[in-house]
Amino acid sequence: MSDAHDRVAAAAGQLTAAGIARVESFAWRDLGDPEAGGSELHADQILQRWAAAGIEVVHRTSIPRRGGVTETIERSGYTVVRQGGRFDVFARVILRNLLRRTPSDTAILEIWNGVPFLSPLWAGHRRVVWVHHLHRNMWADVLPQPLAAAARVFEARIAPLAYRRTRIATLSVSSAAELRDVGLRSLKVIPPGIGARFEPDESRRSASPSVVIVGRLAPVKRQQKALEALERARLHVPDLRVELIGDGPDREQIERWIDDHDAAGWVARRGFVADEALVEAYQRAWLVVSASKAEGWGMSLTEAAACGTPAVATDIAGHRGSVIHGATGLLVDGPEAIAAATVELLGDHAWRLEMGAAGIEHAAGFGWDDVAARHLELLAAAVIGTPVDDPEL
Repeated sequence: MSDAHDRVAAAAGQLTAAGIARVESFAWRDLGDPEAGGSELHADQILQRWAAAGIEVVHRTSIPRRGGVTETIERSGYTVVRQGGRFDVFARVILRNLLRRTPSDTAILEIWNGVPFLSPLWAGHRRVVWVHHLHRNMWADVLPQPLAAAARVFEARIAPLAYRRTRIATLSVSSAAELRDVGLRSLKVIPPGIGARFEPDESRRSASPSVVIVGRLAPVKRQQKALEALERARLHVPDLRVELIGDGPDREQIERWIDDHDAAGWVARRGFVADEALVEAYQRAWLVVSASKAEGWGMSLTEAAACGTPAVATDIAGHRGSVIHGATGLLVDGPEAIAAATVELLGDHAWRLEMGAAGIEHAAGFGWDDVAARHLELLAAAVIGTPVDDPEL
């Protein structure tokens, strides 16, 4: 049994000794949602390990389609309860918990993904909050004005007032710095894990220049911007090929761009792929590219690193933890700079090999058992009332 596995069991024992037998978590979406992404994968990996340690876990989220009734699903040892739509789920949770007292044997996990559940108003001290990153300019991609401006003000100025005494976990030091900027103080940095299946296999490496782009096709991810940059890179590397992996609301727009730019010959649209195919895509690629404008952590970048594949990515909070600039990849000022960095790395085989080896070493430090243990230790500390110092902050 691993040390991290033992730590999960020990933290679960602390909760039991403190009278906690159950954890209720609240999130916008769960892993089974058609638009699920890294945040949902992160929650699933942790909750299933908590459940395996003997904690009853109930994960409450929205229903991914309109008109649905309450759905209850058993997944990997924990229970998912879907109730409410995309937007009214927040009001439902807040009203439900304001009108009832949280049972004394229940601790609360709130996953604040843009819109908060305001758990400080109804959950007492037996709780922690996960905030992967601030959404800031992302609001303009999903809401019309003036709603986008109002959401940004609420997220950055109003909601933080309620969370000043809350223990908050975030994914990277750079994301923690953003959270400090809006007044949040009790912060713990816990990077996400990487599945053991992500490993190098040089026998699969493409014989010709190949780039992979992985993620939900959504405005914040800016896959079209990445493709525009790679189209420019092909002026210098004409045999460059791209694999585009993922699905989401921007799919039609991106497919239209590919057709309009006669790019079908060099862009392979894979859509959503199974885990084995994803690993093989990382192993084939010479580089992984991300033009995202906001991330809590670049999960595709560390997954690729574990497979020995360097990154070219935008220099944003979240990417700064998943990529070590100059060592495991290159961080650039914006999507416009991706082309030059891609050409530079594709043209330097020795540097790519050096970065690939550094990436494997960097990724080896992230395991899901350790992540689950650290999060459960944070929750136990909140319940018991012991301080938690983070030497990284």
